[in-house]
Amino acid sequence: MRYLLIVLSMLFVPLTTVRADVSVGVGISVPGVSIGINMPAYPRLVRVPGYPVYYDPRVDLNFFFYDGLYWVFIGDNWYVSSWYNGPWDLVDYYDVPLYILRIPVRYYRRPPPYFHGWRADAPPRWGEHWGREWEQRRGGWDQWDRRSAPRPAPLPSYQRNYSGDRYPRIRASRNVSIRFVPNATVTSRASP
Repeated sequence: MRYLLIVLSMLFVPLTTVRADVSVGVGISVPGVSIGINMPAYPRLVRVPGYPVYYDPRVDLNFFFYDGLYWVFIGDNWYVSSWYNGPWDLVDYYDVPLYILRIPVRYYRRPPPYFHGWRADAPPRWGEHWGREWEQRRGGWDQWDRRSAPRPAPLPSYQRNYSGDRYPRIRASRNVSIRFVPNATVTSRASP
């Protein structure tokens, strides 16, 4: 009996090590981030009144469309994708566009606990949550003339043809033409 236990333990130890190595290798080699979003069909996007941003009131997550890109807020992280179903890239909170930051609390379908008690018709208090350094670097993010908001970007309705896992392959994507000039100015974070 003792020999059986020793043999069994020797057999299972290498399998555990191999399994860990494989999972690490897969996580590193996959482009983008899997955040567990699997939308079976193109979302029904509705414009946030007075903002150049859309959201889907039917989904149970903080899902937005702005300036030609899809934005998701999960946990305390922002993710961005050019497709409604990903792949997703993590975005540093210093680099989130102003109009995404300004979305009123009521349009977050799954607000985090720290949103509790904040005004539904106002943007989240990002400076209060992310701290003084963020507030100093993004000063004035919540100050704007609502009458000067840019027009919303056109919705990428061509994506309706590619629901679920049926994304266009390289050949098919060459036939898709998009004529759009982004509203947001792209900025990069300066090194300290």
